[in-house]
Amino acid sequence: MIPQQVKELLKTRLSQRSGKTVSSFECRSVGGGSINSTYQVTTDAGKKFFLKLNDETAFPRLFEKERNGLGFIDRQNCILTPPVVFYETNGNYQLLLLEWIEGGIRNESFWKKFGEQLAKLHSVTQEHFGFLEDNYMGSLPQINTFTNDWSEFFNNYRLRPQMELALTKGLLDKSHIVAFETLFKRSASIFNPGKPSLLHGDLWSGNLMCNEQSSPVLIDPAVYFGHRSMDLAMTTLFGGFDKSFYDAYHYHLPLPVNYEEQWELCNLYPLLIHLNLFGKSYLPAILNTLRNFT
Repeated sequence: MIPQQVKELLKTRLSQRSGKTVSSFECRSVGGGSINSTYQVTTDAGKKFFLKLNDETAFPRLFEKERNGLGFIDRQNCILTPPVVFYETNGNYQLLLLEWIEGGIRNESFWKKFGEQLAKLHSVTQEHFGFLEDNYMGSLPQINTFTNDWSEFFNNYRLRPQMELALTKGLLDKSHIVAFETLFKRSASIFNPGKPSLLHGDLWSGNLMCNEQSSPVLIDPAVYFGHRSMDLAMTTLFGGFDKSFYDAYHYHLPLPVNYEEQWELCNLYPLLIHLNLFGKSYLPAILNTLRNFT
């Protein structure tokens, strides 16, 4: 249930936005991940919104970072994101209200368009790997310290923090750490050089929507500038996307010769995230990758 103080805030903000008094609205709980309470909010005028609600003390500035990431992607004019209505904290609560996205059909045109648009997003570059602020990957903090070298960034700000957290939680042991240290020495030889690409950062199927016009819409970003294989690898982690997506991406931004090797290495990061969040069922996949690279 939505707390009464949050309901009153919603009425105030929605009234300010529309210029008319919103006296009532309906809230329907919807699926939205493992850490947030999520609702479809429908005003008395029939306007729909998507509300995310969480504990500000447990995940400080989580929705502020998400709002910033959505806005940063939107300003590149490459691919759609849900318009942000407002982000606000209220007591111990943090709220993020987005425009509601009605679903459409994921046809071949949708997948080709997404391949082209993601290639365009990845063509947005800067000089350093990282981002102007740290953010979150799921519910875990993600460090985005600017770094000149990709393998250094990948080793020190992606794999190592998660590896050390897993060791602290008893999910990895010292023999695993030795394997990771060996991997760190090899990673530079596996990734092709190139400028940092703007990444969504958490690009699994649940963070890609299709609107009524069958256009791609990205949600829940963990934005930073990194190696583009990070996004592409994660699309394969839970089954993969349609082949026409990968073909279209490759047409507009060709993949490196050893892209499969890069993708396997890149997926160590989300696998470690899942290990730390959900437990040892993800350990076999991590150990298999370590065997392949050490």
